[in-house]
Amino acid sequence: MNLRKLARGRDCQVRIPGVCNRDPSTTVLAHIRLPGVSGVGMKVPDILGAWACSDCHDAIDGRAKTFEGAETLRLYHLEGMARTISELLKEGHTL
Repeated sequence: MNLRKLARGRDCQVRIPGVCNRDPSTTVLAHIRLPGVSGVGMKVPDILGAWACSDCHDAIDGRAKTFEGAETLRLYHLEGMARTISELLKEGHTL
């Protein structure tokens, strides 16, 4: 199962208030960045990602400035990852 391809055309699951553009045509799989899981030479497993619109993805990756702090953005991203996994399971995908 290609989780990156499955993200295309999906609703954003990160949903940062005042940031999310709610445009499924911009949705990609946004990987969580965690010490010990990501970094130089370490590829994050696709299961550790959330369906994110381009604006939410830019915010959680720090490319766009928001009024949210880093910890709040991390929480939105983690909640989005949980919602993404939940959607995949509802659709019958095995992880």
